[in-house]
Amino acid sequence: MKITRFCPAKINLFLEITGKRPNGYHELATLFAKINVGDHLTVCAEPSLQTHISLTLTGPIGKMLRADESNLVCRAARGFLEHYGLTARVDMILDKHVPTGAGLGGGSSDAAGTLLALCEIFNKNKQELMTLAAKLGADVPLFMFEDTFLKGEGIGEKLTPVTAAGPLPWLVLVYPNTVVPTSQIFNRAHLATAEKINMHVSQLNQLITALSHSQSLTEWKHLLFNRLEEYVVPFTPSVEKALADLSTFPGAAVRMSGSGSTVFALVDTKENAQKLADRVRHPQRRIFLTSFYTK
Repeated sequence: MKITRFCPAKINLFLEITGKRPNGYHELATLFAKINVGDHLTVCAEPSLQTHISLTLTGPIGKMLRADESNLVCRAARGFLEHYGLTARVDMILDKHVPTGAGLGGGSSDAAGTLLALCEIFNKNKQELMTLAAKLGADVPLFMFEDTFLKGEGIGEKLTPVTAAGPLPWLVLVYPNTVVPTSQIFNRAHLATAEKINMHVSQLNQLITALSHSQSLTEWKHLLFNRLEEYVVPFTPSVEKALADLSTFPGAAVRMSGSGSTVFALVDTKENAQKLADRVRHPQRRIFLTSFYTK
């Protein structure tokens, strides 16, 4: 049986660090938003006497990755089979467009897409795989949901779908061809005061309320926030320049996604988004003009 899935990327409309666990993981309060930029994954699988997993990488980013067991897609396929005690032949093709180390969750989305495709092929319930998804990566559970917007807590694995009534803005993403290692950024990070953390958690809830009540971008753009910007922007000139360039456009709401390096602008119309995309285009950047994810 063959399944093809679109694996959407994500941005973080909000991100605050709320704590640090003894194992070193940071706890977050965040609002994930999936977007209509992503990878395409084709999975062919059938029962077999022995397990065989293969991966073929295509697309503009595919040539930069390894198609072996170190790839999260292969690890997800093997984890699925081991979870259910199955042996199978699994052949996958990943058409890769989302840059790595970009704060867009591309690898996590591909892993979740693998689990979901195999669930469909082998008639399994995806809810049984949420623990496996979290072990593969903190962002993988996010992509097990079909919802576009989700509030994330804990290390990002405690997820609550958020309904956005619309109308929703358009997005311009700038990836400045710079990889930002997530672990390095969190090593720099430190907790704000309890007062500031509580204030920002309240701000996140205000943002969620605004989205669910059809408020326009002008009414909620001031609520966007990303704590990690202060640990990335001063150390990464290409990210700093991308943020500055996007911020020159009137009315745009500009932030970095996750731990970077992608930055994004929310713009009220597709026409204005196209103008902004043209304005910030540069040979050393990848530009995406897109909208929020629709199934």
